[in-house]
Amino acid sequence: MPDQPPTPPPSASPYTDAVRAYYAAQPSPLVAATGIVLDPRGRVLVLTTSYKAEPELPGGGVEDTETPETGLARELKEELDLSAPVGRLLAVDSRPSGPLGRSLVVHVHLVGPLTPEETSAISFPDGEVTEARWLTPEEAYEALGTRKGSRLRAALAALHSGSLAHLIDGVPQPGSPAGFDPVRRAELEHTGSYDTAGHRAARPKALTAASVLFTDSAGGVLLVRPAYGDPDHWNLPGGGIDSDLGEIPRTAARREVLEELGLDLVPGPLLAVNWSHRSGYPARVRFLYDGGTLDAPTLARIRLPGTELLEWRTVPPAELRRFAKPALRRQIESCLAARTTPGGPLELHHGRLVDGA
Repeated sequence: MPDQPPTPPPSASPYTDAVRAYYAAQPSPLVAATGIVLDPRGRVLVLTTSYKAEPELPGGGVEDTETPETGLARELKEELDLSAPVGRLLAVDSRPSGPLGRSLVVHVHLVGPLTPEETSAISFPDGEVTEARWLTPEEAYEALGTRKGSRLRAALAALHSGSLAHLIDGVPQPGSPAGFDPVRRAELEHTGSYDTAGHRAARPKALTAASVLFTDSAGGVLLVRPAYGDPDHWNLPGGGIDSDLGEIPRTAARREVLEELGLDLVPGPLLAVNWSHRSGYPARVRFLYDGGTLDAPTLARIRLPGTELLEWRTVPPAELRRFAKPALRRQIESCLAARTTPGGPLELHHGRLVDGA
């Protein structure tokens, strides 16, 4: 066969029998798909099989013309009688040629969190799996051993950071957007060892949002109750900034108020910028704007999107503890104080004024 497949004429079928035969005969890596199957408590499904001594994560080889997603879905059904959707790609791990004489590329996908009904219905129809255990991530790392445990650790880091992990033989690479040791990343940066693309990929990311503080004529704070997450925790009107569309925080605040309340109002002064972080997750930055005081006719015009918000209400500052999480309550109280205090926007960390700000 020639080094390159023949090019069919424009009017012919894109792929002739000769072209298909050429590609089918090419040596290629083995491809496998692994599922990080989670239950509602964040535990990881680890399997004991009849054909390997060490524990495994669900999944297996990708066959013939399957994609990694369809191959994993088939394996889940065959091994566990599980028909859960295969979710987001978390990691790609490449292994050099081993005992089988072929390199291996493993795609790692999120599956779940499963519902309690799905977890209780798991069975072992083909007999290859002999036991399924739900382990905490720390327990799973230890049970799976170095390479597979490292792969799981990097995949969960990608899940929490909303990113992707690039691995070779289970080891996160320096330019990996997720899973690489942050201390080592900082060392490489400070010594100028990163190329531009790797530096940009590995830098920690932050999520940005914009909210608006409205009050009524009695000083009550306007809060909304989301239809998602914890229904007992209320929030300020607002949401994520579409920075990939070129949106700036002030524009996002106005858009979110229109979408959530049905009111097209120009935000007032910036009251505060709040920074919050949780280990292993992206930092969150919130821009808080003054929406002013809404009179009764304006409040009466509020129309909520039924799929996103369940209800709204104004809450006296003394009762915020009943409705808002502590960090949000501190942000609101700081912003109420900033309304009457000269000096410009506040710099907050988890709702508390930063020392020296």
